[in-house]
Amino acid sequence: MRYLAILSAAVLAACGAPDNDGASQAIADGGATQQVAAADLPPIVVYKTATCGCCNGWIDHLREAGFTVEARDTRELVAVKRDAGVPTQMSSCHTALVDGYVVEGHVPADVVKRLLAERPDVAGIATPGMPIGSPGMEGAGAKPYSVHSFDRTGNTAVYAEVDPR
Repeated sequence: MRYLAILSAAVLAACGAPDNDGASQAIADGGATQQVAAADLPPIVVYKTATCGCCNGWIDHLREAGFTVEARDTRELVAVKRDAGVPTQMSSCHTALVDGYVVEGHVPADVVKRLLAERPDVAGIATPGMPIGSPGMEGAGAKPYSVHSFDRTGNTAVYAEVDPR
């Protein structure tokens, strides 16, 4: 518990305004990706701190992809993560809830749509940390990163590979 609080504090301290250079994202998921039509997208509730610019950048990214987003500023983000079952090693700066799933961190909207279409038996998906090049964290020096799935017991697996270059 103390480790989660320390890790979350470090991630939250790193939150800053994104440098939005319009970098495109390519997602490799091992085959054709199923998608949910924009009209069928469920609303997303995002829990974040009030001053986090990169969280706001991710919210804008989701809205541009057709999602309806309700942003909730909170000082109890560690408790939100704990209650949602986010494994410590998957922690990032914001936590979202959508249609029974948890989405932790800067997960691309296409990967969220894939999750909703495939409906895997997982608690959620996460982009741990705050990788440069992820939605809301655009900027020079972008590198490929992984989106992980996690279950209620803390097991994780790679769900998608993303190359924002």
